[in-house]
Formats: sequence, structure tokens, C-alpha cells
Amino acid sequence: MGKERIDKIFREKLAAKEKLFVPYMMAGDGGLDTLEEKIAFLEKCGVSAIELGIPFSDPIADGPVIQQAGIRALESGTTLASVLEKLSVIRKKYTVPIILMSYINPIFQYGIEKFARDCFASGVDGVIIPDIPMEEEGIISPHLAAYGIACIRLAAMTSPPDRIKKIAERTEGFLYAVSVMGTTGARNAYAENISAYLRQLKENSPVPVLAGFGVSSGKQARYLSQYCDGVIVGSKIVDLFFKGKREEIKRLIESSLSGEPLTEKVKFP
Repeated sequence: MGKERIDKIFREKLAAKEKLFVPYMMAGDGGLDTLEEKIAFLEKCGVSAIELGIPFSDPIADGPVIQQAGIRALESGTTLASVLEKLSVIRKKYTVPIILMSYINPIFQYGIEKFARDCFASGVDGVIIPDIPMEEEGIISPHLAAYGIACIRLAAMTSPPDRIKKIAERTEGFLYAVSVMGTTGARNAYAENISAYLRQLKENSPVPVLAGFGVSSGKQARYLSQYCDGVIVGSKIVDLFFKGKREEIKRLIESSLSGEPLTEKVKFP
């Protein structure tokens, strides 16, 4: 269903006054044979979509937790091709949107048109490519569009207003709001201008805005969700999966979506 599936599920959840929660996990961390069980678990927890990372040897946006997960996945033999092949076998059992996060190099080596075609065949709904700028995305976005796959763009806190407007107008599925300056990983605080930044994205984006990078607790998720439509949680989910702490993942998701008032303010540096 591609972009349509993301739009439908997100629209239904927001209409029900729910916030969106998208967990990230590294495909192949713990072996690719664990992928289906993890997808089933997260879907049962009520997540809005799943961001599935493709391991790459030279990541630029990933912090140490996700870097180590990528190394483990590569050592287990995980490739873009094996992930798509696995998804093609298991995808029809689940309705949760699946969004691939990959750097452009593995996609380029795989073949851009072939990648779009195989994503469609494997039931991938959206793609995030953090290292391809808006000016160069023309090498892949038309191919994704041909198969109805959402090309999800990222906005940074350092982006000037005119660029944010252009990114927001072009994104599909949702707008990924990078909520910190730096790589992925847990943070104890956010910049003081985070609320203004997220509000600006909301004003410009025709699709939901989700804050990612640095979200590691239900409190942080609820704090950021005051200003946007929900959050993406990566490093914390990856770490808890690696440690086998599924009950903690469940509690994190429940806490993020509980709607309970914040018990304490998020401290700023």
C-alpha cells in the first residue's frame, strides 16, 4: 500500500486523539531470523509504524548504540537484499507500516530502480535516506513515486525558514524533525528553541511531524509531542532489544502514548 498505508494509519490515530510512536530497529541485529518476531511484538504494542534500519559500514547520522547494532548485523551477513527478501516472505501477515532507513550508497550499489521495485514487492511503505540532500534526491524520488512509496524527508534545527518550507512541502508520509544537533542517541536535555522549531515545522507541513534523535523516555516523548504529532525512538529501542528487555520496550511505548501530564520539566543545558 506504500504511502497510502502510512497516511491512512496516521490519520486514524491522530483523529482518535492519539500521538504517533515510531520505533527504530536495526535489521539483522540478533540475526535476520528475529525480524518477524520483533515486527509482531512492536505491532502488538500499538506502534504507528516501524523504521527498519539497513546496516551500513560508514554511517554518518548514527550514534554508538546504532553503530554497534549495524556492525553486529553486518557480521551476521545482513544485506539490503536479504532484508527485502525476508520482508517479501513475512510482510502480508502484518498491517503496521514499514519504513526503511538506508544511506544512499547501499541503494546505489543495489540499483536505484531495482530498489524501488523490490521495496514495492516486499511491502515497504516508505524510505528515509539521511545523507541525500534535497537538491540531489531526484536520482531516487521519481522511482519511489512510481511505486507509491513515501520519500520521507528530514528537517534540521539549523535549516533556514525557506529551506524548511521547501522540505515540508516535498516530504511524504511524515516530516522527520531532527530534534538535536548531532548523531542519534539518548539526551538529557533539548535546546531551548525546540518548541518554536517544531511549531514552525507543523505550520509548514501538510503531513504529520515526528521528532526523532535523542528520544529515550516516555517523559521526553510526551514533552516533544506537545509541539508535534509524535516521536521516533531509535537507540533506546535498539539497546533494549539487544538486551532482551521486551517488557521495558512495552512500558516505554505505553508511557510515551499515555497522555499523562509531565511530572517534571525537561531540563535545558
